[in-house]
Amino acid sequence: MAIGWLTVLQNVPWSDVVRNAPKVAAGAKKLWGSVGNKDGVDHAADLEAQSRQPPEHLTLGHLQAQIATLQAVAGEFQHQLSESTRLITSLAEQNTQLVQRIEAMRKRTARFGVALVLVAVATGAALWLGLR
Repeated sequence: MAIGWLTVLQNVPWSDVVRNAPKVAAGAKKLWGSVGNKDGVDHAADLEAQSRQPPEHLTLGHLQAQIATLQAVAGEFQHQLSESTRLITSLAEQNTQLVQRIEAMRKRTARFGVALVLVAVATGAALWLGLR
């Protein structure tokens, strides 16, 4: 079993994996940065503070500020969703390529197994006939 994994690992296109690794890492860092909200703007805290105000203090200006904050948050979520989709697409493509190559290796290993059995049978038959 270990030999099978060794063969699979040897046939992985490591140059492709290494070439795409910086893209995946950069995408992950960018996604993590956007999810972590490193820009210092805490829209959730703004919304919570605004929602705690008594109704009589909710003027048109306050409502417009809430709408602007909600639009900014929605825009950030849309951007994060877009970045996540790109990253997931890239990872899915790489996963598909890896699965295809593993499947090819599985088929090749099965063919080599059949060939090995045939060679063993032929060798056994030759030895058996030679000893007669």
